[in-house]
Amino acid sequence: MKRFLTLFMVVALFAGCQKTETVVKTTETKEAAVVTVSALEEAANSYFADYPGSRIAPASKVFEMMDMEADMFILDIRKADDYAAGHLKGAVNAPWGPELAKAINWLPDDISIYINCYSGQTAGQATAVLNTAGFDVTSIKYGWKLGIAKTEGYEDYIETAANASPESSGVKIDAEIKTAVLDYFNNLNSDPETPSNLIAAEKLKEKLDAEDDMLIVSVRKDDDYAKGHIEGAINIPFGDGMQAAFAELPRDKKVFVYCYSGQTAGQTVGIMRLLGIDAASVKSGMGTSGTGATGWGNEGLPVVQ
Repeated sequence: MKRFLTLFMVVALFAGCQKTETVVKTTETKEAAVVTVSALEEAANSYFADYPGSRIAPASKVFEMMDMEADMFILDIRKADDYAAGHLKGAVNAPWGPELAKAINWLPDDISIYINCYSGQTAGQATAVLNTAGFDVTSIKYGWKLGIAKTEGYEDYIETAANASPESSGVKIDAEIKTAVLDYFNNLNSDPETPSNLIAAEKLKEKLDAEDDMLIVSVRKDDDYAKGHIEGAINIPFGDGMQAAFAELPRDKKVFVYCYSGQTAGQTVGIMRLLGIDAASVKSGMGTSGTGATGWGNEGLPVVQ
């Protein structure tokens, strides 16, 4: 006898945390199987399920928006000393780590946020994590060193005067998601081998040579993966729908992710970690012209086809 499946969703609130229950029934047995999806898992999966095409903006676009006095918020997550030496006009500083965790209490949720770090890699992680919490965040391409400071005329858009953070915004974030975001930024150095959830290409090569138990994931385009990739790497092209493949990734081993420059890998790592995958990004990815001498390819490390 054929089974006809009836799917319907039941939404319930448990201890202030929204959960979605999917109930599956069959007409033959009339038995129900309930799969509970937490608010955190739903929000994390939605990041790529509803991906807008890009969450990285070149510095030139940000400069244009500043010229138009667009309604936006600029967040600088570099160290306080570097922020004090020069930052984009109007930018507020919340250094990567515990200070950034505190920022979720005052970041605006009604305007777009543009975030910069040094090279775009930690800003990529922050972009994914903060979007999951309900903020509209875009990373500034290549960050300060390789993006903003390399863009013609950038001197006209910087200042040294500090800008105070806003008062508490009163933003309401699901309790489970808020806890996960706080844990993310407060525990960035929990693994001494991958501080800030990053690993240098040469260090990854050493782990490969030692045949450590791990998984390497490329998030580049299929064509680029075919031309050359790190030995043993699987490919999950970055962008819309890629979260569907995350369910098949191991939860009992380290997962190392690389892209072209480290920025989209940063976003990927942010979502993976929220989903319980112990992931870290390869610094500067495969390496591009914008990342200088760093990155797997730029450092002349071997690839296979």
